[in-house]
Amino acid sequence: MDRGTPEPVPAQRRALPGRIPLAVAVVGMSGLVTHWSTGARKLFGTTREEAVGTPAADLMPISGALLADTDGGAPALGYPSCGRARFTRPGDGPADIVWWAYPLVGPGAERLLVLASDAAPLPTGAQGRVAPGFAPHTDFPGGDALAGRLPDILPGMGPAASGAIVSQVLELGYLVLEISRRERIPVTPDWGMPKYVERRARRAAAPEAAMAVPPAGAESDAPDLEHAAVRERLEFLNEVSGGIGTSLDLERTIREVTSAAVPRFADFAGTHLRAAVLAGEGFPDGPPNVTTVWHRVWVEHNDEPGRWDDTVPVGEAIAFPEHTPFFRCMVSGEPVLIPRVSEEMGNRIAAQFEKRDLRPLINGRSMLIVPLKARNVVLGFMVLMRRDGREPFNDMDRTTGAELAARAGLVLDNARMYTYQENVADTLQDSMLPQLAPRTAGCDTATRYLPGSRLGRVGGDWFDTIKLPGSRTALVVGDVMGHGLNSAAMMGQLRTAVQTMAALDLPPERLLRNLDDLAQRLGEHYLATCLYAVYDPIRSELRIANAGHIPPVLVRAEDGRSVLLDLPTGAPIGVGGVAFEAATVAVAPGDRIILCTDGLVEVRGQDIGTGLAALCESAAHPAASMDDACDTIIRALNTDQGRKDDVALLMARLNGVPPEHVAEWHLLREPAEVGRARRLVREQLLAWGLADAVATGELLVSEIVTNAVRHTESRRLGLRLVRTDTLLCEVADEDHALPALLGTGHHDASGRGLRVVSSLAQEWGASHTGRGKVVWFEQTLGARA
Repeated sequence: MDRGTPEPVPAQRRALPGRIPLAVAVVGMSGLVTHWSTGARKLFGTTREEAVGTPAADLMPISGALLADTDGGAPALGYPSCGRARFTRPGDGPADIVWWAYPLVGPGAERLLVLASDAAPLPTGAQGRVAPGFAPHTDFPGGDALAGRLPDILPGMGPAASGAIVSQVLELGYLVLEISRRERIPVTPDWGMPKYVERRARRAAAPEAAMAVPPAGAESDAPDLEHAAVRERLEFLNEVSGGIGTSLDLERTIREVTSAAVPRFADFAGTHLRAAVLAGEGFPDGPPNVTTVWHRVWVEHNDEPGRWDDTVPVGEAIAFPEHTPFFRCMVSGEPVLIPRVSEEMGNRIAAQFEKRDLRPLINGRSMLIVPLKARNVVLGFMVLMRRDGREPFNDMDRTTGAELAARAGLVLDNARMYTYQENVADTLQDSMLPQLAPRTAGCDTATRYLPGSRLGRVGGDWFDTIKLPGSRTALVVGDVMGHGLNSAAMMGQLRTAVQTMAALDLPPERLLRNLDDLAQRLGEHYLATCLYAVYDPIRSELRIANAGHIPPVLVRAEDGRSVLLDLPTGAPIGVGGVAFEAATVAVAPGDRIILCTDGLVEVRGQDIGTGLAALCESAAHPAASMDDACDTIIRALNTDQGRKDDVALLMARLNGVPPEHVAEWHLLREPAEVGRARRLVREQLLAWGLADAVATGELLVSEIVTNAVRHTESRRLGLRLVRTDTLLCEVADEDHALPALLGTGHHDASGRGLRVVSSLAQEWGASHTGRGKVVWFEQTLGARA
């Protein structure tokens, strides 16, 4: 609606203009802004980060004040100035403001204090005029009380610094509004326009209304003053509601909630939360009591810096004593109002706390404690205090504080729930990702996992390394299509299935075939891609099968060249009825293979070939370690520009096992071969210079070979020793029945062999092979033995 033709409103519904927020800025000696308040950001449309260090003339239409106080770039302190000006906000239309500027001497390097306000709400009639001006504060009733309110609209710089500024402001003239050059209204933090200002404007617009004589006793400013007070509090709560909950970050929300109360509503605000809330755990169970642990999570005040730090430090965990107003608030869930903390009350409260003296901080102050609740459960509470000399808290403030706490409680609960859900998602994701050993026989690995930026932070990407018989290692990476808990649950099922089938030593193509059948049984919507590779360090080869996954990158150690492996690409797991093929790739010691999910190379709006080329280039970059190499790839490709998918990265350095570190023999299934096996192992260990490992190695080999001779029908046995960081011993036979660790009694003549192996070996196991099985153990070497 056109502002020039306002819609008629009944007189009894016309609201007073109420409080007009002030913008506060401080301009330094060089003319650059050094302080920029929240009100300045709202009025002029410039953030604090953008304003500080910028010439004031570029931000505010107060060039007259700046020119009057500057002579050739040198500060020339003089009288205060004020004015009314029009300017255009960035991204908005023209606006009308009133401003005051005070040249100041100290503290620090500041030289000009600027206060400004939007002039649009100021009432003016046909003959009315509202302009900024100055007047001695003693011209008004309660001049000393008026001066005491002045620090509340100045920058939060502590009583000492603000006191020095206040004395200069009072000496130069208190800022006022001049109404039609006859009435002067002082500007205060809770500035409300008195009734006669609005009435004067109405009479100027309708002269006949001025002739009406009101009934005796009907004209009073008291209702309007009460209305202005209520309006002031509603405006405060509305501004607070708009300033808190700007994010779901719990820590940021706590700071916003605490800072919203200072200095407009209180001089001190301290927020305490239950430990379970702060930790992002579930909803607190039951009402608090004397054993409930609370954390002081944030403190805001306008006292001298550091005054509260030692006595009420942020981050402190504390259980509040029973006979304190804090305990009464958190147990009852109701606000506790203490208009003034007397000396006797301060002594009584301070006596409940050990090793701290609260009396200098609370005595003589007005205190209001309000609970932070959600769903009728107390999550925390805020302690609000006002300094002596400021109006103490009253019943209306109690209501305002309770409403502030109610809104803050809902915002905090939303942030708590979001934090809790993130913790659950992270815990679920971490539990499903394996804790891989960085080294297996002839193979070093490094991994990275980055959660996606989609809601929930849970995805279906996974990687794994699995120890196989014959010193081999299976390298696996997979990606379940979709996001969220369903994808993560499917990922857990498929990963478990891969581990189980890998233990059966299935060929890669057969393993993916079985995995596809399993996905079909789990449900028609189960789709995933998977890359399964088996590295044999003795033969120096990779056997790889692919189910719809992006191909791996191989970096050759000889020349540092990287190549994208050309593999047969099968359909994704879950499609069904598709054959899978495997390819064999010869590798050399020191080569590196990189397996990853498409979240790393796929960016919305770009061809995936661009990402794969970037992967090859970054993978070939030399690095001091495997971890550094992974970080190089992540930095090069994970720019967060358009990436919303999670990322799994697995890198393996294929070190191989030198032929001289491998010894193999064939044994007959005869009891005499047990002694021969011991002799062969002893001679080989001595030849390798591993005399300390001879005794244990002989005993363990003797037990495993004895088991094979007694409990299998195999005609021939295989014995192999592989020396890496550990000593690996494998005994192969043609029987598919795996040995089991059985319980034995005092009089049992057998069954103790595997118990000896389990006790002395670092690790042992048994795995199926295509021809039978392999029973193996690992023995520590050197100092670790």
